Amino acid sequence: MIDNVRNVLPQRRHAEIVRCLTREGPVSVTALAERLATSQATIRRDLIVLERDGVLTRVRGGAMLESASEVPFERVAAEELAGKDTIASAAAALVNPGDSLVLDIGTTVYRLASQLHGSEVTVLTSNLAVYDELVDDPVVELVLLGGVVRRNYRSMVGFLTEAALRQLRADRLFLSTCGVRADGSVLDDTMVEVPLKRAMLAAADQVVLLADSGKFPGIGLARVCGPEEIDVLITNEDACPRTLAAMREAGVEVITV
Repeated sequence: MIDNVRNVLPQRRHAEIVRCLTREGPVSVTALAERLATSQATIRRDLIVLERDGVLTRVRGGAMLESASEVPFERVAAEELAGKDTIASAAAALVNPGDSLVLDIGTTVYRLASQLHGSEVTVLTSNLAVYDELVDDPVVELVLLGGVVRRNYRSMVGFLTEAALRQLRADRLFLSTCGVRADGSVLDDTMVEVPLKRAMLAAADQVVLLADSGKFPGIGLARVCGPEEIDVLITNEDACPRTLAAMREAGVEVITV
């Protein structure tokens, strides 16, 4: 369950509702209220807003996504900007001149890219938004990993992308996630991305997980890795204490901002 959902911003609840609908299809108001630990009246108000924005369709007793496709990258990238930028700033502070960095597909990782301008680093990425952000920067050496284009989420996937990563070695991976379980397991709800994330893990000397507090606990469908494969976690101060304790117990350096 999500801690203190009644007290969080509506945008965070909306993101959790969309994640539930993406993973499970049509979901009832009752189930959403239980999942988010809030009232059915609050969920109904959230669904009205999301339907008005064209994200979902309300059906009898619940809701379903407007289409079978995932929420576009641009919409997710526009949510919770202040929190993402705070995490991105802490991540940027870990970067040293000359570093080689793997940047994952997440929107917080994309915000990190915007803070790397003028840095003497090599960026390896399958994230087309990161590519667009850094392509005109003459200081950053930019490597775009090939593969099949996921247009809706602006990323490259598939065996070609994974094969490219097997030829490379990076100092640091900045990893995104759909959620983190109470035991520290890192999750994703897009099956096609999981093998790519695992290839990124294998290519990096250090793994830094960027996860805002809304990612605790996780609701992703597939397990990417356990806490033993994470070196550093950067998250918000209000992230789930139980999960942070599990991360620390596994030897993860936890940075809260």
